Amino acid sequence: MTTPILVSILTLASAAGAAERRVVFPAGAKPVGPYSPGIFAGDFLYVSGQGARTASGQFPPSPEEQVRQCLENVKSIVEAAGLSMEHIVYTQVYLHSSVTYDHLNAVWPKFFPKNPPARAALGVHRMPTETPVEINAVAVRDLAARKAVGGSALPANATISAGVLAGGRLYISGLLGRDPETGRIPEAPADQVRLALERVGGVLKAAGMDFRNLVFVNPYLTKNMPMRVMNEVYAKYFEFGNTPARATIVVSHLPRDASIEFTGVAIANLAERRAVRPKNMAPSATASPCVWAADTLYCSAKAGFIPGPNGGIWADNIEDQVRQTMRNLLDGIEEAGLDFSRVVASNVYVDNLDEFVRMNAVYGKYFPAVAPPARTTVSPLAPVERRRSETGHFPKLEEVSVVAVR
Repeated sequence: MTTPILVSILTLASAAGAAERRVVFPAGAKPVGPYSPGIFAGDFLYVSGQGARTASGQFPPSPEEQVRQCLENVKSIVEAAGLSMEHIVYTQVYLHSSVTYDHLNAVWPKFFPKNPPARAALGVHRMPTETPVEINAVAVRDLAARKAVGGSALPANATISAGVLAGGRLYISGLLGRDPETGRIPEAPADQVRLALERVGGVLKAAGMDFRNLVFVNPYLTKNMPMRVMNEVYAKYFEFGNTPARATIVVSHLPRDASIEFTGVAIANLAERRAVRPKNMAPSATASPCVWAADTLYCSAKAGFIPGPNGGIWADNIEDQVRQTMRNLLDGIEEAGLDFSRVVASNVYVDNLDEFVRMNAVYGKYFPAVAPPARTTVSPLAPVERRRSETGHFPKLEEVSVVAVR
């Protein structure tokens, strides 16, 4: 997707008091949608999900070589921004079933021989351009502000950091409902959720924080984990109506046969944390629409539902569902005093990637053509059967979460 050859960096005009934003676009980069390879905003660089294609457009033959090429593509953007791989504090890795967790771990230390970043890994059904692996990243400008933490959340020989502190934020690796030492997975789903959350709590404690400091959480779960059970346990860890923003994604598989994984971001200074809730959204026991972390706004994933009485998803095509999703996201963004031009990164979850071009055609209209946000796009599960329910509601075809910077 990209080559390590340098670069053009476009500095964007910013309003008074706003963080400087720069588009990072290495020479040879060929985005397959309306997104930027990288966005530098304030102290952080947001790197779009990178696939495993070489500069010539080919996939390497083996899974390990595919992971290696994917990381080379991430590296080209990081270096184009004037940083190194050591500046990376957080990554999310999406794996097709043809690339295993062991393949990933075999390559990882070669790119991160010391001070590795936090990492969440999950299995998905399909990714754009049929890449078998996709990796996004967040890097911090000041290497001196970066510190690994973790307590006993991971084994001593782990090739990732359980958590990384950077710029007053804590990035937490994906932690499974599976004992890290014995490999045992509790039989009861509720116990799996508790185990995963207690591991998250251990990382928070090692950084001098607790669950109140969390601003964004990704619960990743497989179909073996009942959503109701996960939510019931999860809600007990947070104050009602003041929960983190959240993107809850059902995926095809998780590492080591786990059924639940939690990853997220916390802010060290609670005075810099504030939940944002538009008036048309009731308080929730599980997710706030958006949460401020200093100058950064983390917004929950939204789908094409219509809120309020007689709510739900009514649109029967991806274009109209994306329009309603963006409307729902804008409610939270505007309540925070921002607009779509301040979005620096997004995750897009699509039911059927055969509709990738149609989704892009609508999505791209909401962002500046010269500087769209960084983006990661995946299809977590095989496409759903598309027919209306007895109440007339239509299945969810897409979902989007965003990060914006003041």
